[in-house]
Amino acid sequence: MPTVPDRREVAAVYAAGLAQGVALVTFPAASSILTSPDWYDLSSTAYGGLFLPQAIAAIAASLAGARLAGTIGPRRLLLIGLAGDLLAMSLLFASQFLIGVGTLPYLVLLVATTSLGIGFGFAVPSLNTFAAAFFPERADRAVLYLNALLGLGTALAPVLVAVFVGLGFWSGLPLLVAVVLAGLILFTRTLPLEAGSPAGAGQRAGGLGIPGAFWIFAAFAVCYGIVETMNGNWATVYMTQDLGASATVASLALTAFWGMVTVGRILFAAIERWLPERSAYRILPFVAAVSLAATALLSGGGTAATGIAAFGLAGLGCSALLPLTISFGQQRLTAIAASAAGLIIAFYQVGYGIAAFGVGPLQDAAGISLSTLYGATAVIALVMGILAIAVVSRQPAIAVTPVGAR
Repeated sequence: MPTVPDRREVAAVYAAGLAQGVALVTFPAASSILTSPDWYDLSSTAYGGLFLPQAIAAIAASLAGARLAGTIGPRRLLLIGLAGDLLAMSLLFASQFLIGVGTLPYLVLLVATTSLGIGFGFAVPSLNTFAAAFFPERADRAVLYLNALLGLGTALAPVLVAVFVGLGFWSGLPLLVAVVLAGLILFTRTLPLEAGSPAGAGQRAGGLGIPGAFWIFAAFAVCYGIVETMNGNWATVYMTQDLGASATVASLALTAFWGMVTVGRILFAAIERWLPERSAYRILPFVAAVSLAATALLSGGGTAATGIAAFGLAGLGCSALLPLTISFGQQRLTAIAASAAGLIIAFYQVGYGIAAFGVGPLQDAAGISLSTLYGATAVIALVMGILAIAVVSRQPAIAVTPVGAR
């Protein structure tokens, strides 16, 4: 990797991170449209069910990408991922014209979220790999800044939905994102991006075996996926159903969450000299736990303003955790450095799937309230805090165990 990376390549990678963030949150940001009787009229279970194929596809794509990184390279994986995102946004836009045709709109939405999962699973590990390789001496900071842009995209999505809804054209968001993604694909295809993988990129996870230490990272990623998704996918539903907020105010809560995710990533990269990233990593899970406990208590008489504040605090608690987990994993798990990002993203998606899909049935079938589920998630955040100590520990590397060995 050259000392000074090509500016066009850096611009393409970081712009793709921003676009990926917007695409990722477009479906949750449009939850008021998807559940509205005037539009798709989805129940909580049907709405949550949209994200199950997304999680499964993202897990499969992340694992496949981890194995293919050394053969077809991260550039092609990135292009495949962006193409999946483009298809997802195009299908979401097209689905509105099928409303009233039985279950066809929902089936199209399921295909769209599946495509989004494929896009996320291929693109995000590749983007993190490129960011770390562009600036190897500042890899942690580079990955944080990349994910800050991804977080900025996730914060922009609910704002843009509110704007387009106000204009009477909610589907303008997926249309806009589709146009941007098409442009990014065309631009990225003109770039070599051949040296974007770290040392060891030619190695396959399946051939080397997975270090025992990896499972600590995997457990952390699952817990993080649950914590983030409870906020990112169910914030607007909680605000409207439990706190009686309007769809616009509920969008502000989601914006507060993703906005603070972005602010936190930039903040912790900027103050590294005073608050080392390892220290921040140990603290943030407990910030998330406090915010989730506060959210659970709001149903007893909270206001829209306190709800927005609680979700903003949750965003700060989540902010740097996933990018630092990927960065720490690539540094510590040297035997599978090329595959670490993809594998960690896969387990993050396991947690995402649990929270995205599991909440609906627990509400509709078991009668468990969202406030109770937020309280349970606070406990998961505490477990995440314990795991964070193990992730940043300075223990010597654990011997590699071949995959499939007993």
